[in-house]
Amino acid sequence: MDPITQGALGSAFAQAGNGRRWQRVRDASVIGALSGMAADLDVLIQSSTDPLLFLEYHRHFTHALAFIPFGALICAGAFYFFVRRRMRFREVYLFCVLGYASHGLLDACTTYGTLLFWPFSDMRIAWNVVSVIDPLFSVPLVLCVLLAFVRRSARWTGVGLIWGVCYLLLGVLQNQRAETAGWELAQSRGHTPVRLEAKPGFANLLVWKVVYEHQGVFHVDAIRTGLKVSVYPGASAEKLDISRHLPWLQASSTQARDVERFRWFSNDYLAVQSANEVVDVRYSALPNEIRPLWGIRLHPEGNDDTHVEYFTERRVDSDQGQRLLGMLLGR
Repeated sequence: MDPITQGALGSAFAQAGNGRRWQRVRDASVIGALSGMAADLDVLIQSSTDPLLFLEYHRHFTHALAFIPFGALICAGAFYFFVRRRMRFREVYLFCVLGYASHGLLDACTTYGTLLFWPFSDMRIAWNVVSVIDPLFSVPLVLCVLLAFVRRSARWTGVGLIWGVCYLLLGVLQNQRAETAGWELAQSRGHTPVRLEAKPGFANLLVWKVVYEHQGVFHVDAIRTGLKVSVYPGASAEKLDISRHLPWLQASSTQARDVERFRWFSNDYLAVQSANEVVDVRYSALPNEIRPLWGIRLHPEGNDDTHVEYFTERRVDSDQGQRLLGMLLGR
């Protein structure tokens, strides 16, 4: 999720682990917050010649459960210098473990995909129960953490954590409702999906994007899970077939390897947007559109060492904004 939410949850975990020693709550809060954000330093793993390197390593080993003791140790080594007169190293390390541990678990609740079980598995875990940015989840949590910090009161930490757990459980319920509606919609069309996923819309748990694959075609629809379920039919696109869509692509080329890397990142939800553009159909500004947030552009004229080009399309025009508002309001 966003750094502020990650920091707030890391701080809440550290506050909870502080027990009744509330004279140290402020140190614990700051250490937990910084440790809770530290895993996202993997964004620094980039290359000027390889556009997909940052995609490959974001939410990679730094977010794994197995890396928590090592990530926390690095954080503790950095923070101990500032609090060594007030706290022992093992106490600093405990707060770093609690803060760092919160990061990967929270990211796995979103839709992006996290290598939670690396190095034992390279599967990207995405439980799809909350958006990567959701003010209804984040703002109450942040406020409770701040109140606990200022008032030195464990009560507010508990309130914040209970709110977070309840909101994520609501996301689980809404996800199941959206998936059930998606299966019913597919069956009404005479489709038997090979796979189907429901992902929360941006910053809400009300309007969901449902993507399913049937006979080599991806179908995308928006489903509103209010008191009653409403469907906003969407678009469809053929699944990427390299031999048919990109017949010129040499299997041994760098671009072909890049396509496979992007396929892994996108969990094979790949379609062709234009002649040489491959896109991730899981994400779009509107939940019933194929129009992607990101993709890769291939270059037929390139040599064997040419990398693909990574591009993003995150603009939301006024018409899209009005349509999304209409979905949220159930119009």
